[in-house]
Amino acid sequence: MKVALLQMTSSDVFERNLDVVVDAVHHAASQGADWLLTPEVTNCLSASRSRQRDVLATEACDITLKTIQQEAKDRRINVLIGSLALKAEGDGAPFVNRSVLVDKTGSIKARYDKIHMFDVDISARETYRESAGYRPGDRAVLASVDGARVGLSICYDIRFPGLYRALALGGAKVLTVPAAFSPETGIAHWEALLRARAIETGCFVIAPAQTGTHPTTQGRQRATYGHSMVIDPWGRVIMDAGTEPGVYVADIDLNLVDDCRRRLPSLSHGRDFEGP
Repeated sequence: MKVALLQMTSSDVFERNLDVVVDAVHHAASQGADWLLTPEVTNCLSASRSRQRDVLATEACDITLKTIQQEAKDRRINVLIGSLALKAEGDGAPFVNRSVLVDKTGSIKARYDKIHMFDVDISARETYRESAGYRPGDRAVLASVDGARVGLSICYDIRFPGLYRALALGGAKVLTVPAAFSPETGIAHWEALLRARAIETGCFVIAPAQTGTHPTTQGRQRATYGHSMVIDPWGRVIMDAGTEPGVYVADIDLNLVDDCRRRLPSLSHGRDFEGP
């Protein structure tokens, strides 16, 4: 399978971001990619709740999603929209952070709402309260991309290995981790966490990322770490995009999953135990 990762610097103006994604779909298809993956909050990266209320839409009305569905159909390529910031329907927090898998016919094959909320105090200048605006998901999601079983996740989920073990035990051979990772935590933890999840599960890990300093019309400006990566089931980095925006292509051999799990079958060695 040939995968293409879009590394981008999303702003809080969805039309500009959508132009970047459409160009990426065309480029990935021209390179013979089977699957394009985009980062977290592809449509709108904003630290301003008021800006989000003004520009975000529900899934049914989201222009980014509708356009990508048509582009995927026209170009005959699978697209994982790493996540869309969307207005939630029903009661609770106003927004959801949703990963959407679109197949080559333009149909939505899977949706995953981010489970783990990024509520942290990294430094005096850098704090986040994702749960103040976003409604967390409550279920793990498996999907299929051209016959390959894929487990979906988003960014901060990477710190919770139980999710990935459950996905692997459910049949996943590929794990997706679209992200908008903080530069400070990215330097310290990003590669280590991605490699750990690959090693623990014997899965490929594909992680398209936001990068750079993000233009904003309202609210605090954000920066992200970049370094979109593809990790093989043995924990080897087979692609690291660095910090420049662009489309990065890698070939993955899914037979390697079975080979690594045969050599180190830790997924079958788990045991129940009593807590301390």
